[in-house]
Amino acid sequence: MTIRKTILITGASSGLGRGMALEFAQKGRDLALCARRMDRLEALKIELETINPSIKISIKTLDVTNHQQVFEVFEAFNKELDGIDRIIINAGMGKGASIGTGHFEANKQTAETNFVALIAQAEAAMQIFRAQNAGHLVTISSVSAVRGFRRAMTVYAATKAAVTSLTEGIRIDVMHTPISVSCIHPGFIRSEINDHVEKVPFIVDTDVGCRAMVKAIEAEKANSFVPSWPWAVLHWVLRAAPSSWVRKMS
Repeated sequence: MTIRKTILITGASSGLGRGMALEFAQKGRDLALCARRMDRLEALKIELETINPSIKISIKTLDVTNHQQVFEVFEAFNKELDGIDRIIINAGMGKGASIGTGHFEANKQTAETNFVALIAQAEAAMQIFRAQNAGHLVTISSVSAVRGFRRAMTVYAATKAAVTSLTEGIRIDVMHTPISVSCIHPGFIRSEINDHVEKVPFIVDTDVGCRAMVKAIEAEKANSFVPSWPWAVLHWVLRAAPSSWVRKMS
């Protein structure tokens, strides 16, 4: 297994991004962390330095929908840390509602953040990896990518399906090179996006979910569904389930 020493994570100030940063700090990896909220990044940096005082940690403000800023921040991290070994595109959101119910702006914001901004992040990451002829690109999709869902999940699931497809295209493009490309599909993991939802099937705590995500990322497989139980099996069930069943569960 290739050890990726320096790791960049977007959307690192909370939720899954923060959880992955904590896991990687315990493994002794240097970290480049960015998000919109600098106060949270500063608090996280202090926590990470307590966990492992020997690692390098760089933090920068980044709004991933500011596409030019994405390129500037990624390149600044790359220069500051003398190269980036792995970039995890994690920033995202879950706003939205059923199509046609007057929530176009929320749906558009989710689409722009989860997919258009991800294209900018992938472009910036792959420029770095192509220049150094090495690296590991990781996108965070979702189990919801395998089917269409209703209500608040409609646009969210569509963006995640697009993320999965885009990641596969990038992977095919750099086949037989030293650049690795992985897509992680988390199941239901407790985070700020779903913290208001009371009943979620098979949900796990943030630390459990992030530990599973980091394990999958380290394996560098093309696609991973995490936690592996039940999602390595259940995603196939979701694909084949009748729409009426999907409607009831969403």
